[in-house]
Amino acid sequence: MKYTKVPEDTFKTLALNGGVLLSKFTPDNAPETLPKDDFIGATTGDVTFSATPSYIDFGEDINNCPKNVAELKKLDTWDVKLSGTLVTATKKSAKSQLGAADESGDKVSPRNELKDEDFEDVWLVGDYSDKNGEKNGGFFAIHMKKALSTAGMTVTAGDKKKWTHKFEYTAHYTLKDQNTPPVEIYIHAGTEES
Repeated sequence: MKYTKVPEDTFKTLALNGGVLLSKFTPDNAPETLPKDDFIGATTGDVTFSATPSYIDFGEDINNCPKNVAELKKLDTWDVKLSGTLVTATKKSAKSQLGAADESGDKVSPRNELKDEDFEDVWLVGDYSDKNGEKNGGFFAIHMKKALSTAGMTVTAGDKKKWTHKFEYTAHYTLKDQNTPPVEIYIHAGTEES
């Protein structure tokens, strides 16, 4: 039974529930109440985040060199994605899902060219640790930089069902900072409520 035990701190290190999808979040000064303007929308089902590295093996075409020699492996880039399903629809979420789009009154219109402002930060933030109260709660936050909806907008409607909107965001590097991957992860344990 030596290797089938659960670590004693397991319940202090769990990320919980579906989290929230936000356009802004400040980890260093996490608010007790999230501003409603920062919500992208409510989700249903699973939300999936992935940060996948792409490697180059400089030894792969060298005679007599084994594959995957550590000294010859180089990390080329990171592919960072977030996907899931929204159940709420707002002009903000529709514009976000379309990626290249403009909002005017009650209308959101896609366009054929990208603008700098189409690339926006996206945060997935959820409760973390066994202390997740309103004031001092822990959080697990994923910050996707320069995110853009790369799967467009897919709406599913059904009889006696809520409409759903699938989303996929991809984070992007910038020319100004080409060596910094476009993602950050914050893990903050909560403290006792006073």
